[in-house]
Amino acid sequence: MKIPRKILIIIQRSNGDVFLSSSLIKALHEYYGSPKIDLLINDDTISIAKEIPLINKIHLFSYSQKQNKRWDQEKKIIFKIFKRYDLSRNLTSSDRSVLYALLAGKKTISAVEMNWKKSWWKKFLLTHYYYFDKNKHILVNNLQPLKLLNINFKNFHYPIDVPENVVLKVKRMLDRFSIRNFIIFHPSAQYQYKVYPKHLRDILLSNLSNLGITIIVTGGNNSIDKEIKKQLPSIPNIVDFIGETSIIEFFALSKLSLGYIGMDTLNMHVAASQSKAIFAIFGPTNLKMWSPWSNELGDSAKINIPIQTYGNSTIFQANMSCVACGRAGCFDDNGISDCLHHIDPTVIYDKVKEYYEKNQL
Repeated sequence: MKIPRKILIIIQRSNGDVFLSSSLIKALHEYYGSPKIDLLINDDTISIAKEIPLINKIHLFSYSQKQNKRWDQEKKIIFKIFKRYDLSRNLTSSDRSVLYALLAGKKTISAVEMNWKKSWWKKFLLTHYYYFDKNKHILVNNLQPLKLLNINFKNFHYPIDVPENVVLKVKRMLDRFSIRNFIIFHPSAQYQYKVYPKHLRDILLSNLSNLGITIIVTGGNNSIDKEIKKQLPSIPNIVDFIGETSIIEFFALSKLSLGYIGMDTLNMHVAASQSKAIFAIFGPTNLKMWSPWSNELGDSAKINIPIQTYGNSTIFQANMSCVACGRAGCFDDNGISDCLHHIDPTVIYDKVKEYYEKNQL
């Protein structure tokens, strides 16, 4: 295949997907000698996409567009990408994203479903395809197709560098509160069905305040974050940073921290990329695909059990037969996940306490 000078990567999923594409982007950039790499992403992931190095241009798709305006949006995107790329690489198997890849690239690679009825036409039209394996971590899924391009790449995780001026700004924020050693507690997520219930969160925070280490509560500015901010109890050693940091400032804050406690979301993956101690609370999310990647082990979680530790990560799940169902809440409607109501905050605290006492932090 002719060396591609323009590449489009399509990632129509969540913040974590976009962040975890950085290894793939680096691999393509190194192997092909600095080609121009563009992204096509959902507009609610733009903040993290802007922080990924080596990106030339970002195209945006909005699911919030009203149905009658959706086709206008599609036409504009197609006009911008149509056969503009030597190679298009799609990271999901959805019909829309596969069609974008086919329209954009002279050569095309995409994930497809194992179900023949869903994927037959994709296999026929794509230059290369691979099966999206829900039993493998998303990093492995993203990088395995590089073999189709004869690219040998083994560095599965690649942390994003934080500019020194951003680190200094965050240090000044910490100085205002006279904070030296601290642990991050991140109670929110991009979607409501991933959020730990308030009454359990309050118990966990109350217990964590007894550690003798400052707990910085982090979050953004979406409606979920704002609601959590309103509900935060006033407890010693708990400092509210919700809405106070940008994405890149969170990277710096995480870099300076002693570890991460919280939900399975982008912020957890950031901490994992920095090899921080992680205590992650998982609800219905597919653990095999989305558990924190261990840089030390070059691996991730493989089974669903109530408590497991591997490398620098400890994972908490409910002891329920339906875990992990992989749905967006019990009714697949981005609502309540009953499993999160069955994870004991005292158990989480005991594991955190054990770790920090053992490491004398």
